[in-house]
Amino acid sequence: MKLTNYKTNNPVFSGYFWDGPKSSSNTMSVLGITLKSILCILVIAGITAYIWKLNEDGMPVRWLTIGGMLGAIIISIVISVRQHWAPFLVPLYTVAKGCFLGGFSSYAHKHFPELPYQAIGVTIITFFVMLVLYQTRIIVVTKKLRSVIITSAVSIMVVYLISWILSFFGVKPYLWGTSWLAIVFNCIAAIVASFSLLLDFDFIERFKNKAPKSKEWLATWGLLATLIWLYVETLRLLQKLAIRF
Repeated sequence: MKLTNYKTNNPVFSGYFWDGPKSSSNTMSVLGITLKSILCILVIAGITAYIWKLNEDGMPVRWLTIGGMLGAIIISIVISVRQHWAPFLVPLYTVAKGCFLGGFSSYAHKHFPELPYQAIGVTIITFFVMLVLYQTRIIVVTKKLRSVIITSAVSIMVVYLISWILSFFGVKPYLWGTSWLAIVFNCIAAIVASFSLLLDFDFIERFKNKAPKSKEWLATWGLLATLIWLYVETLRLLQKLAIRF
């Protein structure tokens, strides 16, 4: 599949940002995406808080974290090739991501109590900053920019995949360390995750009130994937900076 054919789906939390005809009951709407996204985020937050508490009570959550991560990856692959299954798979994806973030965040909180909250704050602020940049057309999403962002995102994911595979053979990739090279890579990944929001805003503006109603679940999946990626990269970066300094 060509990278130029790639589409992202990322709604914003208000329909007021885009003027246009009101959607019918059988087409994708910003309001529908917003409600589904908020519901999924609340579920993720609830699961995260529960696993966080289990970890604080002394229960090992490592396998929940790994299982959640692998489950989310598998579900994402299935959604990519069977998009009409999104209404059934996105709720499962939400549970898997909740398990992953619960373990990931609780580990960070145990060693650096304030970092998870700071990462959440940075993620929210970044979301709205990118929204303003898009809406004011300070940054215009062109075909060239879209290709650069997509290529960068795919490259980062490939590097992470290779590093993860190497770790099974006893090779400790530089990405998991606190060297300046690892920190710079983390910064780049966070920036790419931020700019990916622009592609998602552009998709919503071009296809709202046109795509089938079921696509709202696909858009919700895109929103969750982007925001969670941004949060994870931000938290990892803050951890590395805290350890180094």
